[in-house]
Amino acid sequence: MNQHDSNTSARTPLSQIQAIRRILGLWHAQAPRLIIGIVLALLALCLGLALMQTAGLRVAGAVVGQVLITTVLLRWLGIGRVALRYAERLFAHDAMFRALASLRVWFFRSLAQGAAAGLGFRRAGDMLSRLVSDIGTLDGLYLRILLPFTCACLTLPVLFIILGKSSLCLAAGVGILFGFAAFLVPYGMARASQHKAQLLTHTLAALRISVLDLVSGLREIRAFGAEERMLARVHASDTALLNAQLELARRSAAANAVAFLLGQVAIGLVLLAIAGKLFLHITPLAGVGSLFLVVAAFESASTLTRAGLQAGTMGAAAQRVVEIADTTHEATIPQARIEAPQHPSIAIKNVKFRWAPDRPYVFDGLNLQIAAGSRVALLGPSGVGKSSLAALLLKVTQAESGNITFDDVPLADIDTTSLRQRIAWLSQATHLFDDSIRANLLLGRPDATEEDLWQALEQAAVADVVRNLPDGLDTWLGEGGIRLSGGQGRRVALARTLLTHAPILILDEPATGLDAQTELDFLETLNRVTQGRTVILIAHRLTGVEALDQIWRLSGGTALAVPPLSQY
Repeated sequence: MNQHDSNTSARTPLSQIQAIRRILGLWHAQAPRLIIGIVLALLALCLGLALMQTAGLRVAGAVVGQVLITTVLLRWLGIGRVALRYAERLFAHDAMFRALASLRVWFFRSLAQGAAAGLGFRRAGDMLSRLVSDIGTLDGLYLRILLPFTCACLTLPVLFIILGKSSLCLAAGVGILFGFAAFLVPYGMARASQHKAQLLTHTLAALRISVLDLVSGLREIRAFGAEERMLARVHASDTALLNAQLELARRSAAANAVAFLLGQVAIGLVLLAIAGKLFLHITPLAGVGSLFLVVAAFESASTLTRAGLQAGTMGAAAQRVVEIADTTHEATIPQARIEAPQHPSIAIKNVKFRWAPDRPYVFDGLNLQIAAGSRVALLGPSGVGKSSLAALLLKVTQAESGNITFDDVPLADIDTTSLRQRIAWLSQATHLFDDSIRANLLLGRPDATEEDLWQALEQAAVADVVRNLPDGLDTWLGEGGIRLSGGQGRRVALARTLLTHAPILILDEPATGLDAQTELDFLETLNRVTQGRTVILIAHRLTGVEALDQIWRLSGGTALAVPPLSQY
């Protein structure tokens, strides 16, 4: 068993704390901006607390006829707090937007790395929820938790020091109440609401999936008269989401009520101290300043109380986002530096492979020899491993044991980028983007000239169709290439594949979904335009028009050679 299998076997689901740490680690490039935001927030907090205390002293001094605080000082404290508050918001939010952008890029790359073999394929609604909702939720890690928590850590000693100058007992009492309001209550609420927060995250994803299924499958839904059933699914998902939101809202109200009561008790202690009751005593002038200070401190603590309830949602969102990276097998494949051979033969010897330790082997001693420039077919029913072989050759994943070589160079030693420049993949689910024909073609080769584009279209026997379109190459295809028929769209995808000039073509069920005559025409075009290239045709059956040098039938994890003239 190689290192890849050991890593896979040892992988366990990340806890919410571990997932959050992974997310924070991805934000290291924005660390200076995030730190500046924290520093500015602390400075703004200090000026805010100073402003409230001095305002209280000013009011108290006016009552007793003493000028303790000048208007100029209050003005400068106010201006300074506003300026620092603005700067903190500017830096903090800018840094957070940059951090979220980096997270989205990382997420997309992780998804793309596993997508070629279906590793990253999930329902589109689920992906949309992770990319938009879950990642958007994670801005609260910094803005709603880290910043308020840091400010609370500064506020507590400030409260104790200032109040302690007049009364240590008062400082201790208010400090304990503040500790409960700013730290213990949010933590308790976070623990108590963790399950509901996770449920909220998953029900939101379920609602997105239901709505997307409803919209994308509208024609089929109407054809089968299933409108009411599909709407019932959407309504059920919406009801579950609403119930989870209401439960969290109730807990949020309870947490805010507890924090508010703790603040009122702290204010009561200050008033008792001013009145000289119990064992507390403080002068009226200092007491009024302390009263204003306590009100400001507990007001800032209320943001952490709300954040405690959001912490569970953020943890669940972090788990769902990080899960994509943990299911990407390519992350465990060591990077190599050897360039892929220009026009290689391929040898597969005794390969054993499975997608996960708890799943059966897809290949159990697979052996294949594919000569450079030969045309071979791999046949078998769905699930037998035809597309898994494409994943291995594209280095999306790697085998547990055995060897795959390109001109006797081990696949593991070949640079992934150069390898994929030698291999072009045309799959049954090849996607045409909601863009122009030109942009779709340039995806395969960005530096292609106009002449190159038309040559590829000619080879794919679709150039005349494109010429007759209103805007030619600049014709907008629409979502999924809806402006073209299935056969025309498949030929545009073929032209994009041919444009790469890759010496190896992997054709994974390339004619799926086409009618019989269109399929025959398309395969005959393939026979003509792929001369001189190594062609690996993956299919569940042959039509009889394929020009092949060798046929293998995959079964039981191995390959059985079949005479090329056999009929299926």
